Amino acid sequence: MTSRLRPIDLLIEARWIVPVEPAGVVLENHAVAVDNGRIVAIIPQDEATAEYAAKCRQVLAQHLLIPGLVNLHTHAAMSLLRGLADDLPLMDWLQNHIWPAEAAHVSAKFVRDGTAMACAEMLRGGITCFNDMYFYPQAVAEAAVAAGIRAAIGLITVEFPSNYATDADDYLSKGLAVRDRLLDEPLLSFCLAPHAPYTVEDRSFARVLTLAEQIDLPIHLHIHETRQEIDDSRQRFGMRPIERLRQLGLLSPALIGVHAVHLEADEIERLAAHGCSVAHCPSSNLKLASGIAPIAALADCGVNIGLGTDSAASNNRLDILQEMRLAALLAKQQSGRADAIDAHRVLAMATLAGARALGLDRDIGSIALGKQADLVALRLDDIMSMPCYDPVSHLVYCLGREHVSEVWVAGRQRVKQGQLLENNENELVRLAGLWQNKIRP
Repeated sequence: MTSRLRPIDLLIEARWIVPVEPAGVVLENHAVAVDNGRIVAIIPQDEATAEYAAKCRQVLAQHLLIPGLVNLHTHAAMSLLRGLADDLPLMDWLQNHIWPAEAAHVSAKFVRDGTAMACAEMLRGGITCFNDMYFYPQAVAEAAVAAGIRAAIGLITVEFPSNYATDADDYLSKGLAVRDRLLDEPLLSFCLAPHAPYTVEDRSFARVLTLAEQIDLPIHLHIHETRQEIDDSRQRFGMRPIERLRQLGLLSPALIGVHAVHLEADEIERLAAHGCSVAHCPSSNLKLASGIAPIAALADCGVNIGLGTDSAASNNRLDILQEMRLAALLAKQQSGRADAIDAHRVLAMATLAGARALGLDRDIGSIALGKQADLVALRLDDIMSMPCYDPVSHLVYCLGREHVSEVWVAGRQRVKQGQLLENNENELVRLAGLWQNKIRP
């Protein structure tokens, strides 16, 4: 007798599935069917086994399945500078430690090796997509493709020279050439990445804006991270950075404003009115004593908020699960409302909102028909996470990246039982040791 079961590549059966879309939904004893890297069904398990014949079937009886996490802001290669100069204010940290180390050591090899380390760390922590801003974007892209992780490659722009480029025009020209070479890589997308208002001149911002409109790219930019940045902008330009960006035409749905810590009420309303996104990086903001971003107020105004780790040099973990918990807790304290940012909302920030900021929400960010199968399973049968009454609350307030069990990117498994399937961790450890000896003999 000929089987009438539909052949597919992968069937994942999980105790709980949180699709993120629709909001607030938790599916019990359901399955996700995947074929050619995309989700073709989300149905009860008994229906799935009666309808599909999968090449690979994974039964996750005590697991929670969620969309892949999106790290909306990082400088991945700076994993090689993790812990180099801790417990210092931002500008002291940058000017006297990080920038000198970068001037001495950053190269294409530095970026490739550091990004490879970061990709391994992120995949093991359930991050399936990251938005990067750093020198040598070609090397970032090569490491991401080799790791099998989705990446938005930032085409960095600053005015000062580096080992990579001489001036803002040179940065942009080299970045655009990288984009042209890599347009056909299925896991890569691109952002224009002017570093910050205090490192980019008006003329360069004008060119970035023109390019963003011409080739439809997001603009990834640090804004209002410190009070000093705002004071310096007032002295130099006679206005706060967000007002300068507004006058230059950069406030739009294309803008991903990173940090956005020091905002006045009218600035929050302005970001909302222009459809801007914010990349909230709570651990980095706290560690550098930059402050606490007004996330509850931003959310109340309807600003799209994603989560980022910033770099391992300022965090020191590339761990979006940790950022989820911290973001929810800080919003409660700052607003005085325990329900300010609930568990479902902060999960959406870590997934769909990040995808939306990058213009990728048609393909990733939720478990939905037709989307790419970027998926993460977390174990809930650990004694440190039992009993479980609400799996989404447990995800945000109890679980850690050590509970990440399985990870898929575009339907291809990258982590199995907590271990990377393809990356050579021993080689990455060796490279880290070599760079440590070079940077601080």
